[in-house]
Amino acid sequence: MTQYTAFSSVERPMNEDARWKITQEAWVPFMLEDDFASLYWDRMMAEFADFQFGVYEGDTLIACGNSIPVVWDGGELPDSGWDWAMESAFEAKDAGVPHNTLCAISINIALSHMGKGVSKHAISAMRNIAQKHGFSALIAPVRPNMKSAYPLTPMERYITWKHTDDESPFDPWLRTHWRAGARIVKVAPDSMRISGTLADWEKWAGMRFPESGEYLVPGALNPIKVDVERDQAVYIEPNVWMLHTV
Repeated sequence: MTQYTAFSSVERPMNEDARWKITQEAWVPFMLEDDFASLYWDRMMAEFADFQFGVYEGDTLIACGNSIPVVWDGGELPDSGWDWAMESAFEAKDAGVPHNTLCAISINIALSHMGKGVSKHAISAMRNIAQKHGFSALIAPVRPNMKSAYPLTPMERYITWKHTDDESPFDPWLRTHWRAGARIVKVAPDSMRISGTLADWEKWAGMRFPESGEYLVPGALNPIKVDVERDQAVYIEPNVWMLHTV
């Protein structure tokens, strides 16, 4: 059996070229343009390095994971999901408030290793990071990886679909978390916000937007909203909050 190992960025700094290549392969272009990521990503990588990790096959980086510590009281999880995690983590840090929960940000797997069981090792590595820091929970605003094939189906309905073999979630990425012990908590309808000019979106999506309205963009989970008069297009991405008990 192939052996995979995981190390935090403090234990083993990731090769940035390899990490960026994996990220670009895993994310459609507009997903790299989230408003809050633009503000906080570099700070997260530098100030929370112990919460970022790589998964290796031998000396080869085959996956990279990002997580961030947050403050959560165990109650209702916010509708803003991914963006809330990025912003609130630094608000707490800057205010000197101790974090008590780990929040997943992303897990990206090299195309060469898709379907080889790497994802469960990456989730396990993230759970181990939570445990190492004394957190009792790992929360994850999960991006269902097949939802883009069903952009007109509300996320609230999509998460009720089941895999026929064992009544697990229909979506493969939700199912991977579920099989690792997580449960679906709720939809985060405003998890990410990506805004730009029409020129930005034409570049990111590889398509034209001749008039105002809603458009289906490859890779998006929902339609994007285009306002030609204001030269602006906005995409609001829903994610799914899942909870791992550590």
